Amino acid sequence: MKNIAIVTGASSGLGREFVRQICRSKVYIFDEIWIIARRKERLKAIAKKYKEHTFRIFTYDLALKEDLEDYKELLEEENPNVKLLVNNAGLGKIGQFDAISLEETMNMVDVNMSALTYLTYVTLKYMKKSSEIIQVASSAAFLPQPQFAVYAATKSYVLSVSRALHHELKPRGIQVMAVCPGPVETEFFKVAANNQVPKSFKKFFFEPAHRVVGRAFMDVRAGKEVSIQGFSMKALQVIGKMIPHRWILSGMNGKSS
Repeated sequence: MKNIAIVTGASSGLGREFVRQICRSKVYIFDEIWIIARRKERLKAIAKKYKEHTFRIFTYDLALKEDLEDYKELLEEENPNVKLLVNNAGLGKIGQFDAISLEETMNMVDVNMSALTYLTYVTLKYMKKSSEIIQVASSAAFLPQPQFAVYAATKSYVLSVSRALHHELKPRGIQVMAVCPGPVETEFFKVAANNQVPKSFKKFFFEPAHRVVGRAFMDVRAGKEVSIQGFSMKALQVIGKMIPHRWILSGMNGKSS
């Protein structure tokens, strides 16, 4: 039975950084690393760069039911021992709710919530004691965000379900942790904002991807249920708990993008 790691959304941003740190780690040793994303050439470039490791490339679109079913069938055929699952794939769009296309909106829901739930559910069957599940949420999960409404709501779901699973699976020795970064120096925000630079306070709180991922690996090994990189995002979490959301939203005045 092969010991494997699985990383979704591995072609760029945090996903690519998770793969990089797995490859350089002296703690994580895997027979294979399965990397999942839509862009095959980028995945091939990653496998070529870290050729001392054994990769398997899967160009799944996680918004598609048939690709999720292919993943499930793959696990049934291979019967691996999944030691690490990183659910990183996610989509975001900034803008007025009814100005974002219905297709883009539903893709956010399908990938950020439905696919993550499906992947976690079907992969869990192949995980044993000392396995880890890292779910990439966002600091947007801490409170509603005008101009980022659906994305923030989907990440609130990721945070909630991950914290619950952390306690459900702890007796089985399976560690589940949500990662809640603030803005990260990746292409995510350019895509989310249609290649425009974020115009608000967010641009002052960008964190490099390597710090977010490095903190995530330290925190999951420490048994934490949530990983937050940086003082400002930890402060945002506290503020979101202590101050009524309606007050915060009034202060934001709809200018969160």
